[in-house]
Amino acid sequence: MENDLSCRRAFLRELGYISVGFTLLGLSCREEPGFPAASRTDYEGDLPGSLTRADKVSAWLEVLEDGRVRIFSGKVELGQGIQIAIQQVAAEELDMDLEKVEVHLAETGVTPNEGYTAGSASIKNSAMSVRYAAATARTTLLKLASEQMNTPVEELLLYNGEVKSRAGDQSMTFSQLLRGTQIETEVTIPVPVKSKSDYKYVGKSIQRMDLQKMVSGEFVFIQDLQFPGMLHARVVHPPNYKSTLQNVDDSELQNIVDGVIGTVVNGNLVAVIAEKETQAIKAESYLKEHCTWEVPQIFPKQDELYDRIRKIADDPVSVREEGNVRAVFANKQTRKGIYTKPLVKHASLGPACAVALYDQEKLHIWSHSQGIYPLREAIASMLKMDEEKIHIISVPGAGCFGHSTADDAAAEAALVALEYPGKHIRLQWSHGDDLAWDPYGSAIIAEVEASLDDSGKIAAWKSDIWTDSHSTRPNRDGGTLMVARYLDDPLTMQSRGYLGGGHRNADPYYNIPNLELKAHYFEGPLRVSSLRSLGAFANIFAIESLMDELAEIAGRHPLDFRIEHLDDERAIAVMQKIGDLTDSRQLADGEGLGYGFMRYKNSDAYIAVAAWLSVDEINGSVDLKKLWAAIDAGEVINPDGLKNQTEGGMLQGASWTLKEQVKFDKSHITSTDWSRYPVLRMADSPDLEVAIIDRPDLPAMGGGEAGVPPTAAAIANAIYRACGKRIYDLPIRPEKIFG
Repeated sequence: MENDLSCRRAFLRELGYISVGFTLLGLSCREEPGFPAASRTDYEGDLPGSLTRADKVSAWLEVLEDGRVRIFSGKVELGQGIQIAIQQVAAEELDMDLEKVEVHLAETGVTPNEGYTAGSASIKNSAMSVRYAAATARTTLLKLASEQMNTPVEELLLYNGEVKSRAGDQSMTFSQLLRGTQIETEVTIPVPVKSKSDYKYVGKSIQRMDLQKMVSGEFVFIQDLQFPGMLHARVVHPPNYKSTLQNVDDSELQNIVDGVIGTVVNGNLVAVIAEKETQAIKAESYLKEHCTWEVPQIFPKQDELYDRIRKIADDPVSVREEGNVRAVFANKQTRKGIYTKPLVKHASLGPACAVALYDQEKLHIWSHSQGIYPLREAIASMLKMDEEKIHIISVPGAGCFGHSTADDAAAEAALVALEYPGKHIRLQWSHGDDLAWDPYGSAIIAEVEASLDDSGKIAAWKSDIWTDSHSTRPNRDGGTLMVARYLDDPLTMQSRGYLGGGHRNADPYYNIPNLELKAHYFEGPLRVSSLRSLGAFANIFAIESLMDELAEIAGRHPLDFRIEHLDDERAIAVMQKIGDLTDSRQLADGEGLGYGFMRYKNSDAYIAVAAWLSVDEINGSVDLKKLWAAIDAGEVINPDGLKNQTEGGMLQGASWTLKEQVKFDKSHITSTDWSRYPVLRMADSPDLEVAIIDRPDLPAMGGGEAGVPPTAAAIANAIYRACGKRIYDLPIRPEKIFG
């Protein structure tokens, strides 16, 4: 008889929706039979946080009747390759072929609640939870086999879904051993994990089959979902955050646009439902012309943004203080820089989309949210509905790395679906709405100051950071959902979100005897939330730019100066590696080579980045020729995945550095298309080279966000080397170089 978890999963699978699971076929790295006798080693460190919330093997692993194993993870696929990494660690611990391990991601009531897919934590939290659950499953299966075969554990081996005796005279499949049950063993320390010397999959660049499906058009994104009788919805969003709907004239809509089923008006929510998407788009366009809004002026002048930030900021909060910075500054000349970063967007290529179905008992939602369980909490709060009555399935969308408009579309689809029970409602935004309503990355001011001692070492450092929130993600507070604030019965957000992300990496990782860091929090007029690397992008731009200036004052090579302020051998190693990669680069007139370094969060992956570029001496345009990175993320599960993440991070960092800035007037966001919000294009993309320092005997660390922050500083420092111009304000447009 199946256990409760299996029953619930079986019931949900029969509902008729598309569950996103992946199996990689034909990718066995296994040598021909010989009953691999992998040695084990006890893991005695702390278990990942996800395991403390779901500590039974059955929460992470299900043995199937056909000889396969299904793995459950609460993380979503954002393009970071978490599926293949999880598949690798599970197959490794269970001694199975990859093709026999299926990975099922992010579905409420089915997978563990792992919160958000964020903070470069997918590998070290979810993949490691799967590793330890699979290792515990192995121990349990061997014990069961020992009892049922009357054979000592030492004489048994796991091999591809079976337990066999070394003598070869007995074997039982996992399913036979369990007899219709699942493994309910609790995962506890110590965990006997496979010896790293016996790895077959982990540490290898095994290809992601989903990429082939994407290229061929077989892959199913959220925008591709189709259901019988599905209706299409569009929303007319307000002109700005504080606009109030005065009137909607939809009296002639159904006479003018074919296929319109109806409209939904709830407070400032105006939605139209039609039989086809093209009809919904036409109806949305019509309603935009027939809605009357009160549109207040709520934004400052664009060129006064940073002055406004300083005026509205709270009193400073001391984040870190060591030694006596003031005393040192009183006796030593200081170098000071004020660095600014504008609001930037996710700018996803695929607009927000969701599908919702209310079957009179449960509300089913398909979403590309980065946190399906927190989204369920928020929607339950907004609708005043029991969480267990809401079922959310993750379906991949355009990668965004942060809190995007995916959650907004899901909440709107839910509201419309309740008005049309029994029908799948597909709700998609336009690119213009996506760019206008995106939860942006906060504008930041980083004011940094330092002094050198008589030996040319940094004696004191002071940082002041002005920052808005860096996470207003959905949670139990329904007011975190944008649409919830605009209903007839509105909700307001009860907190300012995660303010601490603004000073992420603002305290230098270098050895500095006197250090002071203060945060100046403000609540700005534009919507902000999580965006890749949070405040680290602006803070590392400031720190590493000033480090270059200090190196020049001290008469030291930029890399040598940094290394002299480090005693962490891993930090020194990435710096030395980036030096090895770039030492032979010959520079022509007008070219420059610049560097940037960070340890993400000062506790995660180490990375050094170098940029090679030229600056046109007439118009100031920058030709970014090549970016290098040397990264140490501890144990590497899939080198190709880490390389891809690092390359993507550097490209996104380069785009923010050279191109991106949210523009607005007194009442509207004006950067609502790609011409008014330019991003790095394929033709602008530099060559990329990533060197990975693999440390298989050390814990795996997140690498998804590390490539972004040092890129800005590397580019800015390279520009200085190319033309002698220090840049303090992002993005680095030509007029700022020779303006």
